[in-house]
Order: sequence, then structure tokens, then C-alpha cells
Amino acid sequence: MTVYRPAVPGYDQLDVPIGDVVHVTEYVTAAALADPAALDAGRKAVFGEHRAPVSRVPVEQIVGSGAPYAVAVITHPGGGTLHIDGDDVIRVADGVTYLPSVHTTAGDFRDQYRWCLERIAALLAVAGSGTGALVRTVDYTATATRADYPRCGRPRREILGVGPVHPGAAGILVDVPVAPGAQVSLDALAASGRLEALNPGWARYDTLTYKPAVRAANRVYLAGFGALDPVSQQAIHAGDLVAQAGYVYQSIQTVLAETGATGENVVHLVEYLTPDAVADYPRTAVLRETRFPNAVVTAVVCSALLRPEFLLETVPTAVLS
Repeated sequence: MTVYRPAVPGYDQLDVPIGDVVHVTEYVTAAALADPAALDAGRKAVFGEHRAPVSRVPVEQIVGSGAPYAVAVITHPGGGTLHIDGDDVIRVADGVTYLPSVHTTAGDFRDQYRWCLERIAALLAVAGSGTGALVRTVDYTATATRADYPRCGRPRREILGVGPVHPGAAGILVDVPVAPGAQVSLDALAASGRLEALNPGWARYDTLTYKPAVRAANRVYLAGFGALDPVSQQAIHAGDLVAQAGYVYQSIQTVLAETGATGENVVHLVEYLTPDAVADYPRTAVLRETRFPNAVVTAVVCSALLRPEFLLETVPTAVLS
């Protein structure tokens, strides 16, 4: 059984069977990014000979913690199958392909975005898969790239194809790059077997290179959700975090209903808050726990979100009974 583990403030705080780890996410502040070698050393000290793909996600802050970084892991008994391509590590477990985050420092924003997609495609090929198996992408870009962000549409169409199934996607703005000169860092996840796009009739997705959610076997990988009216495409509830959270959570449940699931099926939530949302975030706890009682939650602070009105973007994962 695949298990999403809560984020902890440092590798020395992990209490899991290390040999079962199939993916690691490091949520790293500027203080931690100042010494990436120390992050690597901390991981190696705990993991020993075990290697797992690492997503290094730059953030402003870990909600509820003053730690410079936090570590969240996914485990599966036996650790799945290991693949290695250069310095990159891939693991495949229970039909899911776990990849490291990728980035480059060469070229402009669109060049870098294309390179990231091409690198993802190459890593998937090493694992015997391809971009048609992608179920989720999350990109991390700087606020300064917001105006250029639509330019990533072309490389996504050319590399991910015309569908009908595209991955769920999220776009998060972070002003501390994962490496100097990197304008984008990309995370991706793939799954084997038949994929089904889930969409409750929202026409805006007909022309996009991502979908509200993708079902793979008994798992549902949802896109990032903000308080956006899918019909008018207008952001709503500006300045009101609790109202935005309620709208986001209802939208997630609306998508899950397409496959007969409810909020009780959600096992994992990553919540990206803007700095203006941090003070009010505790006020969303009861709402979140009521809607998603079985979810492991990781909450971090980003610099901003793609819609300036958004205070929150939530990325859920669900498992069907």
C-alpha cells in the first residue's frame, strides 16, 4: 500500500522504513537553498545506500514551522523498481512513476520550460513510459515570469500532444529560484494503464494542456485548484481566504463526484498559500478537516499565485475504495 507521509522539519525527523521510500519532496526556504550540499548530506546520512527521486521545491516558509526546510516522503513496501539516468533517480511502484524535479539555467523562460518537458520525457523513457502517461505536472516559476507564463502553452502542446487526456497541472510562483538562473522548475508524475480525464463539463479545459483531474486505476490526481469560476474564468472572493478555501474545496468535490468519489477519498493535500493568507489559514482548518477527514496535509507559503487575487491553491490526491 502506498502511503503519503506528513512533512517533518528535517531528515533526522523521518520515522519511516527508508527502504520503502519511493519519492522525497524537500520544501526549502532561501536559508536552506543557500547550502544545497548540506541538504544532500542530510539525506544521504539518513538514506544510506537507498536512492529515491527528489523534488526540491523552493518556498517562502513552511506553515507552522520555523524550520529552514521540511521533508515529505511517499512510501511503498519494498521501494518499487529503481531506474537511474545520470544523476537522476526514478522509482516505479504500484504502476506509478515517480520522478525528480528538473530545471536548467540555459535560455529564456520558454526555452527552459521546453527543456524541462523534454527532460521529463527522457526520464519517462528510461522507465519504459512516455508523456502520454503523465497524470500531473507542477511548475514553479518566479513572479517576474507571470506575463510570460502563457508562452509555456506551445511547448506543452508540442511535447504533451493533443490529448484527449492531459495531466492535471498547477502553477506556483516562487521568487527564490531552486538554482541561480533557473526560471522554472518542473515536477511530474506518471501512471501506467488506461487514463481517464475527469471534467464536470467545464468548457475552459477544452483548449488547455491540462485537465481538472486524471484517474489512473484507483487513484485520482487532481490539478491545482484556486478560487476561479470555471464559466466566467474570473477569480472570486478576493481578499477572503476562508471563502476562497470553501470554493476550492467544493470544486475538488465536484470533480471527484465524476468518478463516484467524495472528499473522504482524498489522502493527500498540498496547499500553497500566499504571504497574505498565512494569518487567516488556521480559520480554514475545520472546513478542511470536515471536507477531507482522511487527508495528510502539507501547507507552505509561496511568493504568489498565477492569478493575483488567489490566496490559496490546493493540489489533492485521492484513492478510490
